[in-house]
Amino acid sequence: MDQDIFLLGFNHRTAAVAVREKYALTTVENFTSKLARAVPAREVMCLSTCNRVEILAVGRKGSGLRDAILDFWAKACGGRVEELAPHVYRYEGHEAVGHLFKVAASLDSMIVGEPQILGQLKTAYRDAVDQGSAKVIINRLLHKAFFAAKRVRTETNIASSAVSISFAAVELARKIFGDMTGVTAMLVGAGEMAELAATHLLGNGVKNLLIANRTFARAEELAKTMGGKAITFEEIIGRLAEADIVISSTGAQHTVIQARDVRPVLKKRKNRPMFFIDIAVPRDIDPDVNGLDNVYLYDIDDLKEIVEENMAQRRGEAVKAEALVDIEAEAFGKWLESLGLQPTILDLYGRAERCARQELKKTLKRLGPVPPEAEEALETLVLSLSRKILHEPVDFLKRRTREEGKADEFISLVRRVFNLDDDSVPADAHADRLDDSVEQGSASDPDTCQ
Repeated sequence: MDQDIFLLGFNHRTAAVAVREKYALTTVENFTSKLARAVPAREVMCLSTCNRVEILAVGRKGSGLRDAILDFWAKACGGRVEELAPHVYRYEGHEAVGHLFKVAASLDSMIVGEPQILGQLKTAYRDAVDQGSAKVIINRLLHKAFFAAKRVRTETNIASSAVSISFAAVELARKIFGDMTGVTAMLVGAGEMAELAATHLLGNGVKNLLIANRTFARAEELAKTMGGKAITFEEIIGRLAEADIVISSTGAQHTVIQARDVRPVLKKRKNRPMFFIDIAVPRDIDPDVNGLDNVYLYDIDDLKEIVEENMAQRRGEAVKAEALVDIEAEAFGKWLESLGLQPTILDLYGRAERCARQELKKTLKRLGPVPPEAEEALETLVLSLSRKILHEPVDFLKRRTREEGKADEFISLVRRVFNLDDDSVPADAHADRLDDSVEQGSASDPDTCQ
């Protein structure tokens, strides 16, 4: 096959934030369509996130496509190739396919197993489809990448364990309360950590959410976004009895909730369990709270240990995931190689049909006048014979290419055996067999089909 898959890009490991910001494609309007017109590519797709930029292209081998893409990318972002190139990885063929599948399965992400990258990849693919730059190969490649990612999600536990502090906090709460649909949670503080925790709580079924913050307007803002209820900072202690889960993440320099505040609350709750999660530094919740009956308190150090254990578990699952990805990438590679068979198969059938028609023409000339229906029957016969004779060679070619992945070798062999490229053959090339073929005709028959 004269075309191949090329992938250029950088990520959080190869490029610093300053480089990623400068050469992000989100600031370049219609980058994909402009690139497709500017470089010798048959298909193009571009992915740009805060942690990576990747440009996928299909083009002819030896066309200088990679250099053209790099040059266009640098100039489109107002930079220079010399500045961009050291941070860019370049993959071709099977390596490009394998890398893309790993990206889709979140094996190349900053946090292995995070699901966001798959959604971003799907968006990039839709954009390429809308702009007409994704065609046969990229279409199949991306659908197979999505399938590989799905297998990783369903056949491994790579995304089943918490790897962020907020997520770990909510996972602990879920283990304590089980079904969380009837649980009331209170967030003390309304910063980024609290927002992430609220997102995870809502994702686990929590419907009642109280949000307190020193700046009440910020509490109202987050409550509006999350569908919760804002309360003032002064109301925290008075409303603790309502809360099954308390997640605190303020910037206070002293504790906000004391053990003496929680004791009377437990009586009001009739000793129903309470779960406190302190992700503030310095701590917001008095450590003595943990000594109270039916109260569970975890601070940020406890959560970090859980996150580290889970990260180690994900790394173990990543080994299984990579094996699955390799299987799917190998299958796609075989399909890609099979595309190179089509021109050879067409040439093979075309050569056979021309030979059949030439021989039929000579036979009809020798026979003299023949009724039209007889001529039609003879034509059907010779064309059918030519196709049947080629059925086994073509089936062999497809099967061996599929099983062994050596398309180029088998295609080359078939083209040489059947001389599909019309290479000139010396008249004495088979001189040593002339004696054996005297009775069968000349070895250099001038009527050989071309």
